[in-house]
Amino acid sequence: MDIKLNPSDRIGSSAKRGRKPARKNSGTRREPSFKARASVNPPPAKGRATARKAAPKKRRRARKPLTFWRVIGKLFYWGIVLGVWAGIAVAGIVIYYAVQLPASDSWAVPDRPANIRIVAANGQLISNRGKMGGEAVAFYELPEYVPAAVIAIEDRRYFDHFGIDIIGITRALIGNIQAGRITAGGSTITQQVAKNLFLTPDQNLGRKVQEALLAIWLERNYTKIEIIELYLNRVYFGAGAYGIEAASQRYFGKSARNLSLGEAAIMAGLLKAPSRLSPDKNPEAAAQRARVVLGAMAEEGYISQAEAQAAAIDPNKRIRTRVAGAEFYVADWVESLMESYIGTVPKDVIVTTTIDWDLQKFAEFTVREMVIKNGEERNFSQGALVAMSTDGAVQAIVGGVDYTDSQYNRAITARRQPGSSFKPIVYLAALEAGFTPDTIVQDAPLDYEGWQPENYNGQYAGDVTLRQAIAYSLNTVAARLAIAVTPEAVIDTAYRLGISSEIPPVPSIALGTAGVSLLELTGAFAPFANGGAGVIPHVITSITTTEGEVLYQSIPAGPGQVIAPEQVAMMNDMLASAIEIGTGRSAHLPGWPIAGKTGTTQSNRDAVFVGYTSRLVTGVWLGNDDNSPMTRVGGGTLPVEIWSEFMTRAHQGLAPAGLPGSYGYSPPLDIETTTTPEPEPQRRTLVDLINDLFGN
Repeated sequence: MDIKLNPSDRIGSSAKRGRKPARKNSGTRREPSFKARASVNPPPAKGRATARKAAPKKRRRARKPLTFWRVIGKLFYWGIVLGVWAGIAVAGIVIYYAVQLPASDSWAVPDRPANIRIVAANGQLISNRGKMGGEAVAFYELPEYVPAAVIAIEDRRYFDHFGIDIIGITRALIGNIQAGRITAGGSTITQQVAKNLFLTPDQNLGRKVQEALLAIWLERNYTKIEIIELYLNRVYFGAGAYGIEAASQRYFGKSARNLSLGEAAIMAGLLKAPSRLSPDKNPEAAAQRARVVLGAMAEEGYISQAEAQAAAIDPNKRIRTRVAGAEFYVADWVESLMESYIGTVPKDVIVTTTIDWDLQKFAEFTVREMVIKNGEERNFSQGALVAMSTDGAVQAIVGGVDYTDSQYNRAITARRQPGSSFKPIVYLAALEAGFTPDTIVQDAPLDYEGWQPENYNGQYAGDVTLRQAIAYSLNTVAARLAIAVTPEAVIDTAYRLGISSEIPPVPSIALGTAGVSLLELTGAFAPFANGGAGVIPHVITSITTTEGEVLYQSIPAGPGQVIAPEQVAMMNDMLASAIEIGTGRSAHLPGWPIAGKTGTTQSNRDAVFVGYTSRLVTGVWLGNDDNSPMTRVGGGTLPVEIWSEFMTRAHQGLAPAGLPGSYGYSPPLDIETTTTPEPEPQRRTLVDLINDLFGN
């Protein structure tokens, strides 16, 4: 019998399980199952085998599970790949910037710019000059803690790296990331030396690459000691000081060889920010930074914690630093003379000067105290002083009250009117024309081609001797003499005495209207003190290298005899009377014969006094840089006081000696209370000449 089976009657059919019949094709492809196909139209056995072969089932490769070690392996692989490519890129960058450098066989550490060490006659350091501001010192000349302080705070692994500190760079990078800003760099001391010696300060990739290459070269060609020595002698410490010696002299007034542990810590701390951490401008910040340096030294084992605490400077107490004194005016002058003496300075040199250190400091003190005491009340703010021996060797120079405030040298550079202190030159020209101290000249109103000079007090004395005229500084007499002998003759006399400033050939020069420097004016009085020999004011006695090679040695020199002995005696006669009874009578120097001349310009804008003994000539000036008038300050007042104080100190312990020449006269007569004596007949011709020119 035939048995007909429905698909639902088959074992495992969906109909038997109560499933819904399959949906009709909705248009999307549907792959029928193998069983379904067989139930509907079962193919023959041979056909089924053929179908299997014609359409084999596609199998996908099973993925391996992602494990920890597989992740590590992949990262390692790709890390190597990236590292190789990064290495190629870095090598390319290095090669690119390396080829821009000169060949390595031409690299050499450049010579350090020459230093000019300027010392007083007794060897006391005045100042260092030159581009570096100080001499180089050897590593082994310094206390051990000086380089140790720098290494501890700047490059702790200095003795362990090869010029580039990978660990230090990594540490600095992490610290900068944590801080969110650049707080530290990774440059080693060797890299800083390379940068300072060979490269520009530009901050860019190329410079850093070249810096690293040069640092490696330095490490291969120089020892660690040599490199740190280069660093200490060339790094910038602020205030124009390059090198540890310059900085030590600048801030503490002592050699780096003598720095204390606390001072060494301050020096090392400066390197981070020289301006902000300057001990003279910001002592509190400098002291705090020094504590950090000392702590770093203790951590590295250079010192103990107890030593660090003992050396720490109290930030509440001001750090004592050196104040730039008047001796710096001397140093500036010496530096300006170097080229004329030896040309280009080839190497570090020592310049020995004629400066008397004790007198220099006393002169500075005396001038400053006078300005502080009287300046505000009498309306003046500056003073200057020049003192020289009678052969022109400068013993002291004060170019102003405060060098730190103003470096303008009022003793050498400034050209001010000398007033009546110029009159001795006019009188000397008259003596050389035949006048004598006893020649009678008229002190009366004068009108010469519209020029009408007047005396300081507006009064006139009538007939007076030259001695009386110069003692009382009578303007009309000086004017008559200048016209009588001609302004040209006065100028020739001034130049012969050492004045070098330009002087116009007009009669008013007799009253000191031409500007001259205090140095020139003081030097012009020296022939009166030494017997008539001209002098060239000088300050340098020798120049030697630090190895002892003599580059310059002074020898006695000058223009020779510029005043005849008889005129020297006459001038000393007249200028002594100016001290005894005249405008300079406030000057005093117990036991010593002295002579000199005061000078006061119009409206008291300048007050000058130049006086001398047979040993020393000193000039003093008071005034204002803006040429404003002073109040109750003339050449015979405060300048004479300064002169007397200074000369008293300068002559302590010296045996008094008379001035050159002896004219032989009776004490001058007081022109206000006595009658002028009748002149001697042989001198009438010169008086007649003056009377003919100006009338009676």
